[in-house]
Amino acid sequence: MMTQETEKVRKQMQMVCIDDLVPRNHLLRLIDKAIDWTFIYDLVRDTYSDGMGRPSIDPVTLIKIPLIQYLYGIKKHAADNQRD
Repeated sequence: MMTQETEKVRKQMQMVCIDDLVPRNHLLRLIDKAIDWTFIYDLVRDTYSDGMGRPSIDPVTLIKIPLIQYLYGIKKHAADNQRD
């Protein structure tokens, strides 16, 4: 049974900065600092259209996702897990 006090605590909001949660010497921070990802935008410029169609996912993000999956041994996309 939920009391009024626990209901108040549950409704509280806390602001968290993700940068504060990740250590400064974390592997992914070191990789991000070592690689200038902007070259990807030049590579995909012809395949992205400004102002037409649905908003796209940032191409740098699309490159970083499989890199992180490889580094951490993540075999499947999260959406694939829902189908199993």
